[in-house]
Formats: sequence, structure tokens, C-alpha cells
Amino acid sequence: MLTWDELIKEIYKGEKIDTECKLAGKAIPQSVYETYCSFANSKGGNIVLGVEEDKNETNPETRFKIRGIAEPEKIREDFWNTINGQKVNANILVDDDVYTVENGDIVLLVIHVPRADYTMRPVYKGENPFKGTYKRNHEGDYHAKEYEVRAMIRDQSSEGNDSTILEGFTMDDIDTDSLRRYRVMFNTSHPDHVWRELPDQEFLEMLGGYRRDRRNKLEGLTVAGLMMFGTGLAIRDEFDNIFMDYRDETGASVTQRWIDRVTYDGTWENNLFNFFMKVAPKLTEDLKKPFVLENMQRVDDTPVHEAIREAFVNLIIHSDYRMDAGVLKIIKTADGFTFTNPGSLKLPKEQIYSGGNSKARNPHMQTMLRMIGFGDNAGSGFPKILKIWADNGWVQPELDEDTVMNQVTLTLLLSVGQTEAKVEESEEKVEEKSEESEEKVEELSELNPVILNSFSDRQKEILGLMEKGREYSRQEIADALGIKKSRTAQILNELISLDLIYATAATKNRRYVKK
Repeated sequence: MLTWDELIKEIYKGEKIDTECKLAGKAIPQSVYETYCSFANSKGGNIVLGVEEDKNETNPETRFKIRGIAEPEKIREDFWNTINGQKVNANILVDDDVYTVENGDIVLLVIHVPRADYTMRPVYKGENPFKGTYKRNHEGDYHAKEYEVRAMIRDQSSEGNDSTILEGFTMDDIDTDSLRRYRVMFNTSHPDHVWRELPDQEFLEMLGGYRRDRRNKLEGLTVAGLMMFGTGLAIRDEFDNIFMDYRDETGASVTQRWIDRVTYDGTWENNLFNFFMKVAPKLTEDLKKPFVLENMQRVDDTPVHEAIREAFVNLIIHSDYRMDAGVLKIIKTADGFTFTNPGSLKLPKEQIYSGGNSKARNPHMQTMLRMIGFGDNAGSGFPKILKIWADNGWVQPELDEDTVMNQVTLTLLLSVGQTEAKVEESEEKVEEKSEESEEKVEELSELNPVILNSFSDRQKEILGLMEKGREYSRQEIADALGIKKSRTAQILNELISLDLIYATAATKNRRYVKK
């Protein structure tokens, strides 16, 4: 629960992705339930009742007027009665999520909405999820698109997303060379396994790549079978939105954006098994290999190699292949790696970092990879990555979920984190940089004071960095601040919406200019 001072501080930052203010003098505004749904379907947030926003004002303390609510207990009771009724399809709150905060005679009601469990999403108003589902972005609540609603419905399945039978897809759509190479690896890993001698179709059935639905009299390849071993043409027939891309940018320059790339070029059947087998060695080929003997044999594999492959496995097994404009993207740089997959996090980020049960979207793909030695048992993959990075003293891996773009990015930096001896020096530099940024941003306050007071620290840093009239690339700004390109793009778009900077050219050659 927030204290009065904490709550007022949040209010004066302005409405953002996890805070929404509403007046609610004597009754609850109907828009509260839209925001409730949007928070539940996104990352959660706080709804504050008793605050009026005057959009004609520029100063935050006059723009957001703390009015309070007249009958807090009645409004609280009305809210509970409504949320437990037919207004929304699910109540995900507990008693402590709805509470009052008081200062003298002024009472505000706070409704803390957690992120809904994946088994309960979508949370929606009314009876139709395609009309009543909302999500949240920096501009407020918005109606979820149909493909976003369908993604949430798919995630409810306890069997995952990759067991669905694809009507019309048969063993003729399997790339025989891909499956043959997989079976060689399988036989090597399991020399006595009873599946070794099975025909291809039965072998795939055991792995979950082919399925029979006797009740509905259907049979055929599953999503797992087609995506892992299908021909490129068959995959594009069913998943024309999916794009696989690997780029090695370790030696990139202005004239050469990458030194190696694996994408659709007509030279290979672009299924997931081939993509994994082509790219995995490239990710680890130049990592250091200390001299280690095991049973008198040199071991070239290291925990770091395993962690990077684990990240690749996670990319495959957590992707939503039905997501609109789904890109599986891996970027290798001199500093580390980024793995981006379509979809959202099924579990809250905090739960993923603490370990526990894994909730793979594609458990059959997970089995297929694990049976040839890639990927750990359920729940241990990401904690293993965290431990290996911590053992090396490197910066903690970062998971970034973009609920608007519907993608997740894992960043693994091969750089040492701050030692205690350098913390004080680092803090001094950050403080100096912040002061310089504040001085430059101060110029804007005369034109729009509310913007200055509601800036995030990152927005201030970018504005302080940029000189008027000069063009900057997203990479240039990201490098200067030491943050990811995806996060940089998000902040730049926020500043564009505030009419403080503008973008030039198309996406490929886009540059940003401070007004």
C-alpha cells in the first residue's frame, strides 16, 4: 500500500502506463472498469479515485487537483459489488488491493490491479472478449486487437500452443533431410531408446509433432511438427507472419551493418530445427574455452556456452507463432546478445527471475530440443542463465516485455558489473550527468512546465544529450546512455508524442532531431 506522500508523488508524475487518475466524487466512473481490464491484461497498475485533471493547466500541481471522494466506504462497497457482478468477466483482486489513503479531510481511493494470471486473461467488460478487452500503453487504455485477444485465449491452454492439429498438413510437408538429421542426433543421444526404429510418422507422434484426434476424426502435423521440421514453403503457407533472423554485428560499421546473417535466402529449409542448428554454433564460436579435462578428454563446452544455447531454446519454446508480425531475432554484438521473440510473458517477471515452474508456450518443441541435449528441465533454464552470469560477475540478464509491440527481449551482456570500489565513483558521474541534463532541459520549462516536471530520468538524459538541429540515430543514443535499442526507441517515441523531437526518413534510416 502507498502512503499519502508516495501517492501524491506518483500523481504529480502524470498519468502513465501504470497509473490512472479519475475524479469519482460520489460515484464510480464507468471508465474505471476499462482501466481495470487494461491493467489486468498488461503489467498491472494503480487507479486513483478522487483526482481531477484539468488539461488546460500546465503545472502538475494545478493540472492534477486532489479533490477526494465524498463517501469512500460507499464507493468502495459499490466497486466490490460491481466487480463481483456481471460488469467484468473476472475479479482478480483481494481485499487489500482496494484501500483508502487519507490526509486530513481528503480521502482518496486506490485500486491496485495486479497483472492477471495467464489462465485468466483476457479480462474484459461485458460478455464479448473481442469487444470488451482492453490493454494499456503510455497513452492510456485501448481496445485490444483481435489477434491480441486470440493470443491471450491461446495462452490459457494447459497443453500449450504447439499441439494444435493443422488441417491439411501431412507428412508430405516434412523436410525429410531435417528430420533425418534430427533422428541421427536422437539416436546418438539415446542409443537404446525404443523410439529409434519407429517409422517417421510414429516417431513424430511420440514427440508431439503429429497427432490424431479420434473424437473429431482429425489427424495431421501439429504446430510443433510443422515449425520444427516442415518445408519452408509449407511453413510460410500457414505462418506467413513469422520471420527468423540472426545477425552478427560484432564488426559492424557505418558501411557494413553486419558481418554475418542467417535469414530466408533460399539456400536452406527455414524451419526452427535448421535455424537452431545453423545459428547456435555461430553464437558461441568465438567464446573463450579454458583448458579443462574430463576423463582425460578436453571439454570445449563451458557453462557460458550452455547458458547462451539455453537462451536460444527459450526463444523457440516461448514464442507465439500466431502473433501478428512475429519476428524471432537474435543479434550478436561485441558486448553480448539479444534474443527477441513474439508474444508476452506468461508469468510475471519477478516470478521468472526467482525460478519455479516453467510455462512454455510450446512444450512439445521443448521436448524435441531436450531429447537431443538442448534445454533444461522445466523451470531451471532461466535460473541457470542468471547463476552463470552471476558467477562470472557480469551484468544481470535483462528481460524486457513490450506489451504494445507484443514481444519479449532477453539481453545478455558480456560485461562486468560494478564492484563496490567503483560504486561511489559511478554514482558521482551519474549525478554530474543528471545535473547537466537538468540544465539543458530547463530551457524547455518556459514553454511547457508540466512536461519538465513529469519527465522520467531517461527522457531528461536524452533531451540533455541531444543538441538542437543535429540528427541522431537510435543506436547512437542507446550507446551513449548504455541502454537497449528497444527501450531507447520507446523513450524517443514518447518524446515525439510530446512534440519535443521529430523523426526523419523511414524506419531503416530514421534519425531523431531535437526541436
